[in-house]
Amino acid sequence: MTLWEAVLLGVVQGVFMFFPVSSTSHLVLVQHWLGQQGSALPAPESPEMILFDLVVHVGTLVSIALVMRRSLAALLGGAWTDLRAVDLRSFGRGRQPHVGLRLRLCLLGLLAVAVTGALGLLMREPLTSAFAHPLALAATLTVTGVLLWATDVIGPRWRGLRELTPWVAVAIGAAQAVALLPGISRSGTTIAVALFCGLRRRWAAEFSFFIAIPTILAGTVIQALLVAADGAVPTLRPSAYALGFVVAAVVGAAALALVLHLLYRARFRYFSYYVWALAAGIVLASLTGAL
Repeated sequence: MTLWEAVLLGVVQGVFMFFPVSSTSHLVLVQHWLGQQGSALPAPESPEMILFDLVVHVGTLVSIALVMRRSLAALLGGAWTDLRAVDLRSFGRGRQPHVGLRLRLCLLGLLAVAVTGALGLLMREPLTSAFAHPLALAATLTVTGVLLWATDVIGPRWRGLRELTPWVAVAIGAAQAVALLPGISRSGTTIAVALFCGLRRRWAAEFSFFIAIPTILAGTVIQALLVAADGAVPTLRPSAYALGFVVAAVVGAAALALVLHLLYRARFRYFSYYVWALAAGIVLASLTGAL
C-alpha cells in the first residue's frame, strides 16, 4: 500500500463512517477499484486489509471524542459519580441498590456491545466471505437505503434516556451486529432501530455513537490477534496504518458534525438516494465486468 492509497482510504473512512451509507462497503469498493488499476493492495477480504479497515475505524473514534466531547464527558463523569454513590450494603439487606442514570446508561451500552460481540462471533465466517462479493454490497446497500428513508417518515418518538430499557439496548446491539455486513450502515442501522424502539433522535444518535467506541476497539484487538494467530506476514507499512488513522480522524470530525445536523432535522432520506444509486451502479458494473 502506498501512502497516497492510505490517504485515500482514510478519507473514504472518515466521510462514510458517519454518513449513514456504510463505510465498509465504500472501503471494499475502493480497494477493488485500486486492485483493478494495478495496485498491489492485498485482497479486501484478507486479514491485513480487514485490520487496516479497523484501524481507520479507530481513527474515526477520535472524531466522536472531539465532536461529542461534552456529552461523552458528562456521561463518563456522571457514571463515575453514580458508581461511587452505589450502596453495596444493600445487597446484604436483600435490596437492589439504586443505580444512577448515567451509570445505568453505561451498563446498557455494555449490554448492547456484548450482544454485538456474541452475534458477531457467530457471523464471523459469513462476514469474511461477504467482503469478496461486490454484488452482495448492492443488496445490503438497498436495505440501508430503506432504513434511512424510514427514519425520516417515522413519527415523533416518546422514549427518553430514563425509558431506555435492557430490551431496547439488546435490539440496538443486534442491529450493530447485522451492520458488520458490508453495505449495512452501522450508524444508520443502529439509529433506525433506536428510533423504531421509540428513542428520541438526539438520544438515538448519541447512544449509537457511544457504543461504537468499545465495539470498534474490541473488534480491532480481536482482528489483530487473529492476524497474528494466522501467521500472516505483514506487508503493509506501519506508516500506512498511521496515516490512514490520522486522515480518518480529521475528515471524520467534519462528517459527524454534518450528519448530526441532518439527523436532528429528519434529512436522512438524502442518503437513501445515494445508496440506491450506488447499488444500481454496482450491479451495472458487475454485469459489464467493470467491477
